[in-house]
Amino acid sequence: MNHPLPADAELPRYGAIDPASIEADLDQLLASNRAAIEALLAEPGPATWERLCAPLEELEDDLERFWAPISHLNSVNNSEPLRHAYNVCLPKLSAWRSWLGQHRALYEAFQAVAKEDPSVDAVPGRRRALDNALRDFALAGVALEPAQRDRFAELSQHLATLSARFSDNLLDATDAWSLTVDEARLAGLPGSTRAAARRNADAAGESGYRLALDGPTYLAVMAHGEDRDLRKAFYTAWQTRASDQGPHAGQWDNSTVMHEILDSRRELADLLGFANYAELSLATKMAPDTASVIAFLEDLAARARPQAEAEWDALCAFAREHDGTTQLEAWDVPYYSEQLRQARYAISQEDLRPYLPLPRVLEALFSLCGELFGIEFRPGEAFDSYHPDLVLYAIYRDGELLAHCYLDLYARSGKRGGAWMGDCRVRREGVHGLQRPVAWLVCNFSPPEDGRPSLLTHDELTTLFHEFGHGLHHLLTRQTVAAVSGINGVEWDAVELPSQFLENWCWEAGFLARLGRHVDSGEAIPQALVERLLAARRFQAAMQTVRQLEFALFDFRLHLVWKHAEETPVETVLEAVRREVAVVHPPAWNRFQHGFGHIFAGGYAAGYYSYKWAEVLSADAYARFEEEGIFNGETGRAFLREVLEMGGSRDAMATFLAFRGRAPDIEPLLRHSGIAA
Repeated sequence: MNHPLPADAELPRYGAIDPASIEADLDQLLASNRAAIEALLAEPGPATWERLCAPLEELEDDLERFWAPISHLNSVNNSEPLRHAYNVCLPKLSAWRSWLGQHRALYEAFQAVAKEDPSVDAVPGRRRALDNALRDFALAGVALEPAQRDRFAELSQHLATLSARFSDNLLDATDAWSLTVDEARLAGLPGSTRAAARRNADAAGESGYRLALDGPTYLAVMAHGEDRDLRKAFYTAWQTRASDQGPHAGQWDNSTVMHEILDSRRELADLLGFANYAELSLATKMAPDTASVIAFLEDLAARARPQAEAEWDALCAFAREHDGTTQLEAWDVPYYSEQLRQARYAISQEDLRPYLPLPRVLEALFSLCGELFGIEFRPGEAFDSYHPDLVLYAIYRDGELLAHCYLDLYARSGKRGGAWMGDCRVRREGVHGLQRPVAWLVCNFSPPEDGRPSLLTHDELTTLFHEFGHGLHHLLTRQTVAAVSGINGVEWDAVELPSQFLENWCWEAGFLARLGRHVDSGEAIPQALVERLLAARRFQAAMQTVRQLEFALFDFRLHLVWKHAEETPVETVLEAVRREVAVVHPPAWNRFQHGFGHIFAGGYAAGYYSYKWAEVLSADAYARFEEEGIFNGETGRAFLREVLEMGGSRDAMATFLAFRGRAPDIEPLLRHSGIAA
């Protein structure tokens, strides 16, 4: 079979991924694993970790190493043959997970190991892994009657297919739209956006400038485009993707897909005895119950909304004074916000670009990680690649190779939008010895042009640091049990702690002074520019906070109250949340929810609140660095030891307490956001 990452390989062999053979290879691997598990259970012997859990971990890891590179390639180098093979395999993988999770004999064997094997408490990570496994058996329906188990498995497979369809529809709708304009309509747009549009037009054999609907272009048009009709066209195209509205109304429409996803999740919760899917979601999170989540979000909204309303009033007043605009539409808000930022602080995201060339940013980031965590990044040796954009780094500490990290950082056609960390291979101790972790860090920055490197905005800088924080969590773990290694086993509402934590250095004058160097002259970033950036940090912070709370409350309430589309229309739930917390109200034809991949095609269903909860944790964790020094190596090693290295081997609250010495405090988050406590 074609295995892209066999046990004896350090890195994926992307060339081994043949869409024509993926399904047959997966069938072979699943059949082999199934037979091995049945043979394992049939063999008499003591209920020990080494006899039962360790062999199962080998089988599961082999499957993960097979599938992870395929799934990654489908996201970053999408093609019709690969997409077809990927989508055909999703129900098979879902069926496999259901079979495994509902296997009563396996469940009983795990119960016996948890009860009888003393090594479970003697070897770090084993007890936590077993407790999580027994919980996951219950959440997979192991205790259900046969007919209910079958229905549970059917729903799980259907959900896997629906999530992929949601993501495919969004990608296709995004790639399908573009707008070719003459130079006059580009007024205000950055040079990098103009250059990319010119290249797009050349490639299409057109005159003028072809603006695509990728993330960097959309953000540039909305924040800097002086042509109001151009902004409206982009806003309309972006906010109606994969819906019943907009320029491709009815094509790639996610309306029914969303309803089927919500129906299936509700039925899964019913089968397991939960009142709703939100309650089911919390079974793997820190939050104790649904009321606590709602209370947390509503309390933060109550703190932020008065300030957000004041910020909105100030923006409206500025627009009237600036050019007589009396009615701000949704497509005006980013533009006038940027104009107001410049008027108040004489700074624009574009002002930072020349001082944030990507190679220099990476150099400073690697240096910071060395100072704090004692690690070194070295360029990878010759490696198999799927695209020229891909680069590889090896991570060392004291001369020891710890991990490998791929960077795929530029926007291109066929690549999913957004930014994420993908775990390619987990750290574990197995029959082949110590397996080192491998990760992908993916962003969608503007690519290099005219011999110059990619130049980042400050927002893009924080995005890079965010994903790098996830990567460090996966790559620097010292756990040897796969189920609790890296991000595995970490409660979902704590998994954002390291990522949001690392963002803080992007707002430190001392670090920015080290990092910022002009792309052409090498001149250090002017202190005055840094001061203006930091002064603008809390600009519209409350508006941004209530926007995120809008997403979080919509997600959680939707999964809390959903019955079916006729009784609980998605847009009705969203509108109710907006009336409660929003200060910017979009037009009725806005279809944001049709592109909300986090909850319909990602892992954040009834969990988007995790971003805000993790901000509380990360701001408070960073407060220790503010107290002891942001480059303090001892504090950095403490974070490494108590958070990054621990992975999911203990309860997330215990991890936080071990680092901070007390329970989380919301005050640092409010202070960072400029919101009154």
